[in-house]
Amino acid sequence: MLKPLNQCNILVTPTSFAKYNKNFIYILEKAVNKVTYNTTGRPLTEEDLIPLVSDIDGFIAGLDFITAKVMKTAKKLKVISRYGTGVDRVDLEAARDMGIVVTNTPGANSISVAELTIGLAIASARNITVGDRMTKEGNWPRLSGVSLSEKTFGIIGLGSIGKEVAKRLTGFNMKILAYDIHFDYAFANNYNIEYADIETILKSSDFISLHLPVCRETENMINKNTLAKMKKDVILINTARGELIDEEALYESIKSGYVKKAALDTYRKEPPDPKSKLLTVQEVITLPHMGAATDDSSNEMTKISIEECLSVLRGEKPRYEV
Repeated sequence: MLKPLNQCNILVTPTSFAKYNKNFIYILEKAVNKVTYNTTGRPLTEEDLIPLVSDIDGFIAGLDFITAKVMKTAKKLKVISRYGTGVDRVDLEAARDMGIVVTNTPGANSISVAELTIGLAIASARNITVGDRMTKEGNWPRLSGVSLSEKTFGIIGLGSIGKEVAKRLTGFNMKILAYDIHFDYAFANNYNIEYADIETILKSSDFISLHLPVCRETENMINKNTLAKMKKDVILINTARGELIDEEALYESIKSGYVKKAALDTYRKEPPDPKSKLLTVQEVITLPHMGAATDDSSNEMTKISIEECLSVLRGEKPRYEV
């Protein structure tokens, strides 16, 4: 039997959650017994979560590692409401076995991540971050960039974010190649996108952008072998998941001069080790996983994740069950 909503305890771990949509946060705090927030400024590990979950009924989760062990500790837990789309850090099989509903916020951050992807493509091609740093250091470099016009842009993963990237690329006079396991040919025809398998995208693209979830088939898909198949001087962009890339192999390919630039918003470990080699080379733009962090996106993710969590705790069917 479900307990009354005003007796439920909620754990909220997205680090930026409390900054957005104060009205919905107020609704959450008034509706339930207790809300506990993550104050560490980073995603939580299994070890971090175990002391926090024993008395929670609902979990509005960020990029935390929600393992079977965490769920077994959370004996009252009814729902994990992901603030975002990806659920690769949630043990879905364990959740199903324990009757815990998992939801997400599909499409809420698509435009924000797509806009950042385009920004990273331009910043990499035109040496914007390097030029900014060198000018502030008192230098006046003659930096030569790469034009986007008439180049080929490969999108690996034509889901909601990949589609928003493609829409925005149509104004740059580029050839757009895209791959997705469930390829939307109608959308592609509307935006003059050409279907290509991953092998073709790797060998043909001047820019490659990753928009895939992490699973057994995609983890480390960008590795020593696939990097070697790419066009020389390719620019690689990852605003999806750090686990898609073998970071050591990417570093070696950049240092050798084969990959021209990389722009990363996600890493295998977050935050990355300050001694990570990728943080030492100016050919790599490194950002603190901020793709979804805009006012519109965060407001929508806040709204949906709260609605989904409370719906399950009321015994209602959520809109976005995974």
